[in-house]
Amino acid sequence: MPRTRNSAASRRRRKRILRRAKGFRGFRSKLFRYAKDAVTKARQYEYRDRKKRKGQFRRLWIQRISAATRERGLTYSRFIEGLNAAGVEIDRKVLADLAVRDPDAFDAVFAKARTALESKAAA
Repeated sequence: MPRTRNSAASRRRRKRILRRAKGFRGFRSKLFRYAKDAVTKARQYEYRDRKKRKGQFRRLWIQRISAATRERGLTYSRFIEGLNAAGVEIDRKVLADLAVRDPDAFDAVFAKARTALESKAAA
């Protein structure tokens, strides 16, 4: 009995890889041999960078909060210390959004943090 090859499945697998490699430059989008490596690497980068994106956003939020608090006369770390002392539990994403879009609300939160810091220093 002759040996059979599963050419339909092989072709499907190769086409799937080449579809994913669409848009890559040169051989990496045309030839299976190179596209396979390129797609594997691209998927590794995707996985890694999904995790990295979260840290990048956190750093952005901290920069925005820091800029807003420095305008009002405090550093970022002192502001966060004041929030913790006041018992305010707002995450950095919301604080950054308030600092950019609603300065009046941020001023109210800032005032709470500042009064909590002053009472902490007095005690």
